[in-house]
Amino acid sequence: MGTSPARFIPERIRPRLAPVALVAVTAIWGSTFVVVKFAIAEMPVFTFLSWRFGIATVLLLALRPRSVLSLARRDLRRATALGIALGMGYILQTIGLQYTSATVSGFVTGMFLVFTPLVAWAVTGERVTATAWVAVAVATVGLALMSLTGASAGLGEILTLGGALAFAAQIVGLSQWSSRENAYGLTVVQLATVTVMCLLLTPFESGPRVPPSAASWAAVVFLAVAATALAFVTQTWAQSQLEPTQAAVILTMEPVFAGLTGFLAGEQMTLRLLLGAAMVLLAMYLVELGPRRSREAQVAHLEP
Repeated sequence: MGTSPARFIPERIRPRLAPVALVAVTAIWGSTFVVVKFAIAEMPVFTFLSWRFGIATVLLLALRPRSVLSLARRDLRRATALGIALGMGYILQTIGLQYTSATVSGFVTGMFLVFTPLVAWAVTGERVTATAWVAVAVATVGLALMSLTGASAGLGEILTLGGALAFAAQIVGLSQWSSRENAYGLTVVQLATVTVMCLLLTPFESGPRVPPSAASWAAVVFLAVAATALAFVTQTWAQSQLEPTQAAVILTMEPVFAGLTGFLAGEQMTLRLLLGAAMVLLAMYLVELGPRRSREAQVAHLEP
């Protein structure tokens, strides 16, 4: 039997609670950039990701144990392919966080929204609107303001941008292959695939190993439980109660929360960084609030 937050929420207050719930989850996602940066200073990247996604996979599977068994073989193959793209995104994003600030990482990751229509055009032939091209131009200028040092971009920004591209590929594939019936099972298999990918890479870090301190355990558990398993269930329910445009506006607030959390954690905010971040955010709004694509609100959350 599946478990859903809707079972415990009176129907009359669901439409009013949904935006609040999605904003709260988006704020949690924004905070993860700082938490991940701390965690990977305490333990190797692949070990950290293995624990984080392994715990999240077990929790989601425990909530709906039959979700994977009900998937057809074709769905299992597709979910594995999507998981590989998702894993590449998280790996590049997390390694990139070792070389850039949480604030910059949050906004560069947001580029997946801008990349998505371009990847869809390359893969499916879906037409790219004029608004999307304008968004690409605006985002490119914003990224340059945030990350260029002289004539070159930093390694952290380049890796994170590669991660955003991988996330966009995963979103396009998900929009083509997911349905209301198989979405949960696909998610469990994708997270399990990320876990396996990272476990296979831990020997390159002399791993796997356990988190070395109580603080690193707390970071892993927070990210696995609150920012992945609980957030996924809450997001799924909240977006079922909201109009696609309303959900899209709320989801674009994630990098804003990332920037705020970074500032509160002591990261420096320069005028150039703020201007570049504003341009990336504008590009995200242009893509999400322009002519609607066939994906509508299918864009998944992609926190670090």
